[in-house]
Amino acid sequence: MDQDRESMEYKYREALSNYIKNQTEQALYQGQKLSRTTLEQKISPEEIISWHKSILLDLSPDTSETVLHSLDFLLEVMMGYGIAYREHQSLRHQQQELKSEIEIAANVQSTLLETRIPDVEGLDIGAISVPAKSMNGDYYYFVQDENDFIGVSIADVIGKGIPAALCMSMIKYAMDSLPENRHAPALVLENLNRVVEQNVDPSMFITMFYGLYNPYDHIFSYSSAGHEPGFYYHAADGAFEELSAKGLLLGVDKRTKYQQYERRVEVGDMIILLSDGVTECRTEDGFIEREYLVDYITKNIHLHPQAIVVNLFKQLEKLQDFQLRDDFTLIVLKRTK
Repeated sequence: MDQDRESMEYKYREALSNYIKNQTEQALYQGQKLSRTTLEQKISPEEIISWHKSILLDLSPDTSETVLHSLDFLLEVMMGYGIAYREHQSLRHQQQELKSEIEIAANVQSTLLETRIPDVEGLDIGAISVPAKSMNGDYYYFVQDENDFIGVSIADVIGKGIPAALCMSMIKYAMDSLPENRHAPALVLENLNRVVEQNVDPSMFITMFYGLYNPYDHIFSYSSAGHEPGFYYHAADGAFEELSAKGLLLGVDKRTKYQQYERRVEVGDMIILLSDGVTECRTEDGFIEREYLVDYITKNIHLHPQAIVVNLFKQLEKLQDFQLRDDFTLIVLKRTK
């Protein structure tokens, strides 16, 4: 290390001597290159000024005391600057480490929450979930049982970032531990509610919608724990209605009971589920209206559900200048026969 510093001091001496003698652009450029090297070698500003003063006295012993005093003053100033710079570099290094850890955690979360869209004859499904930050506070999940019943869940933690992402991971594994109750959406939510109430900080709440599609009688049964209402599209008359369901958020009261709803899905009908990151898309004029979503879906109604959710995401992303303000999750189920 000492040899590196001696080498750098020698190079600085050469560069300074060259500039004092010639004062050319090339000599200045040599100084710029040295600057980058000193940063790489982690040589402090005050050390460079100390070199400068010593070399200047060697090259020009008659240098005025005023200049020398000014360099002493600059040395003191740069000592404080150097300390601040090293602290900045340390914080930057810590930030880079944290960013790397968050990226790893986000990849792990993506793997943990990964779900396969079921392939069921007569039912087309589209789904998209995009986090506003590195980690997702939204969650959606599909499960297909041995009878080909399709369970679909969508949840949203009130909050963002790492705490929300950890809650979502817990919900996913709580869902995996409740296979025996998947035929009763109300019971699914009641079981999850007890898990959340016992394991999640009281300041955090989770909204959730759980539905079950029977591919034989085409009945969709569902329950909601305070989740953003979706939409139901009636193909017969081209009308949309809110897929609303009442229910308390998960984690508020462990004794909460949830109401279960049912409706028959006709050919061409669609079930549209979403998180509030879709409806709370903010533009310069404020939040978009739910009617905007209905109009856009209507324009894309002829497309496969996956194309519908992707197109709608791209449209809302564009409205927000490609800066999502909340996690975005959208699911569309369409009966085709």
